[in-house]
Amino acid sequence: MRRYSREYLIRHPEKRGKDLETTRRSCEKFRHMPTTVVNYVEGTRYRANKSRSGTYKHLLQPKSGGIAYTLAAMGEQFSNIIDVTLAYPDNVENPFKDMLMGRMKRIVVQIKVLPVDEQVRGDYFNDKRYKRQFQLWLGDLWSDKDKELDKIY
Repeated sequence: MRRYSREYLIRHPEKRGKDLETTRRSCEKFRHMPTTVVNYVEGTRYRANKSRSGTYKHLLQPKSGGIAYTLAAMGEQFSNIIDVTLAYPDNVENPFKDMLMGRMKRIVVQIKVLPVDEQVRGDYFNDKRYKRQFQLWLGDLWSDKDKELDKIY
């Protein structure tokens, strides 16, 4: 889900809600066929200046809106969430560049299978209590992930 920035929406108020509508239409296409959705909850590439402002040592703040919206639109189609964590402990500075240049030494992959249950189903955009609960759930998941990365790095 590509979200518009706050600054962009101030300059273009007619775009407000368009990103959600685009996501809704995309999800609707896949309601009646087997599918896999890949969601990068951090939403952007890791940069040192972005990490300083966050709560986590190894991760950026998770963005909950896209995954919550997808689960609301298609949740009954999903039986599980597959949480994948990738770590490059020997190539911390430029892992993507190192991989492209054949200098990747080691990749650590951790996979957890999480249920799609009542804890992650709800109306994120209209139910404030559910929204807060979902954000806490995702924050706890991210805290656990950050602790696991501490052991690797």
